[in-house]
Amino acid sequence: MKLVFFRGKVPNFGDELNLTVWPALLPKGFLDDDESELFVGIGSIIGDHLPAKARKFVMGSGYAGYMGLPDVHDGTWDIRFVRGPNTAKTLKIDPKLSICDSAILLREMDLPAPDESVGVAFMPHYESLERGDWASACRQAGITLIDATAPVDKILSQIRGARLLITEAMHGAIVADALRTPWIGAKPIYGGHHRKWLDWASALDLDVRLHPLKPTSMLEAYIGKTGRGGALGKVGRLNASALGILPNRILTSIAAGHLAAMSRLEPQLSRDSAITSVTERAREAVDTFVRSRQAAI
Repeated sequence: MKLVFFRGKVPNFGDELNLTVWPALLPKGFLDDDESELFVGIGSIIGDHLPAKARKFVMGSGYAGYMGLPDVHDGTWDIRFVRGPNTAKTLKIDPKLSICDSAILLREMDLPAPDESVGVAFMPHYESLERGDWASACRQAGITLIDATAPVDKILSQIRGARLLITEAMHGAIVADALRTPWIGAKPIYGGHHRKWLDWASALDLDVRLHPLKPTSMLEAYIGKTGRGGALGKVGRLNASALGILPNRILTSIAAGHLAAMSRLEPQLSRDSAITSVTERAREAVDTFVRSRQAAI
């Protein structure tokens, strides 16, 4: 059974968590390279891009509309649980299969020690790191930048040690909430990333508050205004040109001030009882699946 998850040009924390969580929780040798059976793990990985004939086992994944909607009733899907009620409704499956994003299972693991030097941190979406200048914005705001493309253990240590996490990356919020680090949600500049936040939060009966960010570049401003997230041609070239230096510096300075102001907002955490309940349900779903596979051998 092969583990499948999204992997782009650069590593992304939420997706790379698969390589931390599943080897720790599943029996040794449970996962292999057999593509006739797929273990569909953490992330918005449910879609019609997965091989039609492969048997697909879903463990806390979500549907966010990035890919086409699959027919999960065609006999090749075995859904043990999904990220949230919006995914369950969209797929037309039993609402009881809506438990939570399986990154919550970090609560069941031994984790890196907290980095006590972090203080207040900001975690941009990994795409924003390329499109803007959040490193400069964080320096100006006196806030620690958490790089979503950094090694998973480093990020986990930073989130555990943070006094407060402001995050545009959804898995920044998911992990902070799971590990009980107070967090403030930043509305992703690219609008295509919004709905999955509500899917996850609804599973925890959490009224998530997403606060708007200010762009740090002309490119980010354009994406925020138009909703475009693909090839950005002339706008991208202008953003990277000498003509873009001054306006980008001004935008970065404005964004830094806004980020500092966001750090004074009231943070969020789901209820302790809710996080405990969904963790237990997710772990039981995984353990039941493992037992069923072992019994079939």
